[in-house]
Amino acid sequence: MQIVGILLSILFGFVPMLAFAFAMYWTDRYEKEPIKLLGGVFLWGAVVAAGGAFILNTSLGLGIFLFTGSEAFTEISTSSAIAPVIEESLKGIACLIVFFFFRREFDSILDGIVYAAITAIGFAATENVYYLYTYGFQEEGVSGILWMFFIRVILVGWQHPFYTSFIGIGLAVARLNSHQVIKFLAPITGWGLAVFTHSFHNTISHLFEGIESYVVGMVLDWSGWIAMAIFILWALYREQRWIITQLGEEVGKGIITPMQYKTACSARAQTIARLHSLFSKNYRLTDRFYRLTAELAYKKQQVASMDEQEGFYLEVDHLRTELGSLSSQISA
Repeated sequence: MQIVGILLSILFGFVPMLAFAFAMYWTDRYEKEPIKLLGGVFLWGAVVAAGGAFILNTSLGLGIFLFTGSEAFTEISTSSAIAPVIEESLKGIACLIVFFFFRREFDSILDGIVYAAITAIGFAATENVYYLYTYGFQEEGVSGILWMFFIRVILVGWQHPFYTSFIGIGLAVARLNSHQVIKFLAPITGWGLAVFTHSFHNTISHLFEGIESYVVGMVLDWSGWIAMAIFILWALYREQRWIITQLGEEVGKGIITPMQYKTACSARAQTIARLHSLFSKNYRLTDRFYRLTAELAYKKQQVASMDEQEGFYLEVDHLRTELGSLSSQISA
């Protein structure tokens, strides 16, 4: 029977989180991030961050208990102070790796959110398996798994992506800004907000009991998620404005056609173009072409807004060359 509980816990823990990860991937409408890189940060969250957090949280919690002898103090100090710092730091390392070693893929605020959120979704998947099995199956059997699934996925499923998104935002602000003070403070502020929101959520569960804890926590969590969703919509709108503004020059230079420009400026039109390309067996070229249009627009925007322009000019020239070579093979 235990093997059934383990398998069900893995199934209910990972499958919904993979759906969450796909939702984040789909949200980035104009310049999709590389699947291999997203898979890497997901695995970092699921294996490295989750495994490291379990070891460190358990070890430090044991140390606090041995020092104080109080289970209640150990529980609240671990969940409200220790766990948020450890977990957000470990998840944040994946974002830092992308930031430093794959800087070309870190072009916008939305990129920062996507990498941070998918890292956190991987972390949540592993954590969900632990909760589903330990506090669900071992206490109430299959019905316990279903109840814990309702709590962990339906009620608070987006909590970890929400916290860690602040780290991604902070790094993206640093990436897109030439002011040295902002470049230094933005990542620290993002990490601080991730730790604070994480700690605040965990503390609420200790301040209220029973159904009140779920209701208050859900209201606060969903308020934060809705605010983040609105922020993401703003980020998408801003990226579309970049594309509209920056690609007009490429039409004048003859690098892309007016119809290609019109398609590049609309996420809906891009989706239709990709679907049509499936029937002409031209999907890879079409997908690559419209990803490059967004990337070129972002790089040109960075050139216009930052002081360190030399490297960006080289990237802009490279992108223009590749777009020009693909343009004649793309209908619209």
